[in-house]
Amino acid sequence: MREDRPVDRRKFFREGLRELLRPLASAIEPIENVARQLGNLEREASRPPGLPPPRADGGFGPVLRPPGALDELAFRDTCSRSGRCVEACPVKAIRLDPAGREGGGAPWIDADTQACVLCDGLYCMEVCPSGALVRTPLPDIDIGTARWNEPTCLRTGGEDCRICIQKCPMGLAAIDLREGKVHVIEDGCTGCGVCQQLCPTSPRSIVVIPKALRM
Repeated sequence: MREDRPVDRRKFFREGLRELLRPLASAIEPIENVARQLGNLEREASRPPGLPPPRADGGFGPVLRPPGALDELAFRDTCSRSGRCVEACPVKAIRLDPAGREGGGAPWIDADTQACVLCDGLYCMEVCPSGALVRTPLPDIDIGTARWNEPTCLRTGGEDCRICIQKCPMGLAAIDLREGKVHVIEDGCTGCGVCQQLCPTSPRSIVVIPKALRM
């Protein structure tokens, strides 16, 4: 009787192993889907009141655009994705995701990580080659509007925290205290996000709502 060749035996065991693992692979996919849904629920639970619901990719609605940006649709259509604003930003606040997973592939700002500091040169506007970022006087910059969440603020718990007020580049023209509560002056707030970046609570007790959501 002829012995099975080694190649045939390897093929037999490989195919047998594949058949054994197939049910396991089928079981893992639903588990991953459940884990993904639980992650979305966890993010939703930690979302400060007043923020928009999560996007399908887990983010929260439209993102913050660099200062001087056109309205959202016009900005996306006009921006050439050259990355010059990213390179020009002195604090590296502006990001660009060529894959389009964040910001639709156009420049955006994550204020949790690094806010716009409204630098003296406003270099991002100066270097924009497409006109997606328009030269805008400092008081007229409109990235968004900060929104304060009283229940999670340290002041609500009795601490005299004033970081968002003390660090705001626009000063009391944009944010102050009224009867012990943080008050955002919408006409003076540029939406730079410095208050959001420096807020010590988790989740942040003050966040910037992009102008695309505010309008």
